[in-house]
Amino acid sequence: RVLSKATAIIREEMDKAGALEMIMPIVQPADLWRESGRYVQYGPELCRFKDRKKNEYVLGPTHEEVITSIARREIKSARQLPLNLYQFQWKFRDEIRPRFGVMRSREFLMKDGYSFDTDVAGLTKSYQAMYDAYSKAFTRMGLNFRPVQADTGSIGGYKSHEFQVLAEAGEDLIAYSDGSDYAANIEKAECLPPKEQREMAKDAYSEVPTPGAHTVDEACKAVGVATEKMLKSLVVHGRKLDNGGNELVMICLRGNQELNEIKASKIEGIANPIEFASEEEIKEFTGAHPGSLGPVGFKGRILVDRNADRMGNFACGANRDGFHLINVNWDRDVPKYEVFDLRNDEEGDLSPDGHGKLHLCRGIEVGHVFMLGTKYSEAMHCTVTDENGKEVPMIMGCYGIGVTRVIAAAIEQSHDDRGIIWNEALAPFKVAIVSVRADKSEAVRNAAEKLYQQLTDAGIEVLYDDRDERPGFKFADMDLIGIPHIVTIGDKGLAQGVIEYKDRRTGVRENLPLDHMFEALCAKFAKKR
Repeated sequence: RVLSKATAIIREEMDKAGALEMIMPIVQPADLWRESGRYVQYGPELCRFKDRKKNEYVLGPTHEEVITSIARREIKSARQLPLNLYQFQWKFRDEIRPRFGVMRSREFLMKDGYSFDTDVAGLTKSYQAMYDAYSKAFTRMGLNFRPVQADTGSIGGYKSHEFQVLAEAGEDLIAYSDGSDYAANIEKAECLPPKEQREMAKDAYSEVPTPGAHTVDEACKAVGVATEKMLKSLVVHGRKLDNGGNELVMICLRGNQELNEIKASKIEGIANPIEFASEEEIKEFTGAHPGSLGPVGFKGRILVDRNADRMGNFACGANRDGFHLINVNWDRDVPKYEVFDLRNDEEGDLSPDGHGKLHLCRGIEVGHVFMLGTKYSEAMHCTVTDENGKEVPMIMGCYGIGVTRVIAAAIEQSHDDRGIIWNEALAPFKVAIVSVRADKSEAVRNAAEKLYQQLTDAGIEVLYDDRDERPGFKFADMDLIGIPHIVTIGDKGLAQGVIEYKDRRTGVRENLPLDHMFEALCAKFAKKR
């Protein structure tokens, strides 16, 4: 019932935005995925199989390939555009670590939509329409959410936003400004260069013995410097070499900061996704193990984070086991390096838009909108004839909501130690009627059935708990299910001419008059709107 409620809200907002509903197959020809280049790129999460005739198929984790195939067959003229299509369909992704029930499961219900336009201006309009529709849908569901700038990941494209429900159980880390509406997934959030200037170089660097120091903290203790004065040096794979191996690239950050692997993988010449060099590769190339690395004398490409670039007279590994260097300086001691934004944002960093400071919180991604551009239409020759008679690739966008995940996110955001606290828009029932010992009291049974019939006739969704169970057991179940309004009818109350009403969210109880129980209850519903 909750799934149906969420689906109905999303459908209404999609239809209002002018999108058209359709349905596509979950079993997809593997050849379509080869056309787009994602058959290999998508990796082990893509479920591949053959039918009895040895034809190759995949179980759809998403439908960009299928919709592009349909569009190139059915759309021939630019006059047929813009077009926005969507569906509700079950997806399958062979997640390596499915967890938290429907939060991250292999099979899930998704609303996925796809827009087709003739130019970027049209795509921008379609994208904004879906952004607004998603915002309205999640607001109607009573979710506390933020749209955040995000990486496009395996879907591709050049711009995207995630819709993140704020919850401590969230898998994603979000950075948001306290001085503006800026918000971004930590993978996407830009780190501004620090305002302070680099410390002037002092003495020449020298070598210090650091036996047994294999971590940043151990090296800092051995050398006698704070972690922000110690350089952290990592080695990753770069370009493929003719001998089948990989170029090795050093990445340097302040010792107290963490590498953002997504940012690093976007740099030209770096393996995407990021691949860390093995201990054996590092030892063969540098002569040292990972805990003793540094940029001085490194014979490969060196990438330096913006923040680390401002370090002066710092310490780092000596590329010799058991030794570190002190008083190292860029340019003087490391003449050739490249500077990039490579680290994760931290609490209190300046907001990239220049307004306020950043704060970090956890979120659950429930929706994602993408500007795909021509990624799929070019690869799969999905074109239309423009006004000049020229064939041009369609400009695409795609838009997804994890419907089953929305349910999990709503629960994570609104619950207590007794169970779920549903927002009324998603609640499986608006009101629950709990009869106390109705099997032994005709008066209780008659009053409960009368109220049930009145509410049902008024089109109100009611769960009537007439089970022959202990009252405490039934009360606990109603709290667990999380129905917003709970009515208890028992002999004790009937003798006083009242029924008991409880607001599940606040826990407040009060008596309502038996003679006007339907009207009194409807008045409670009206106050909760």
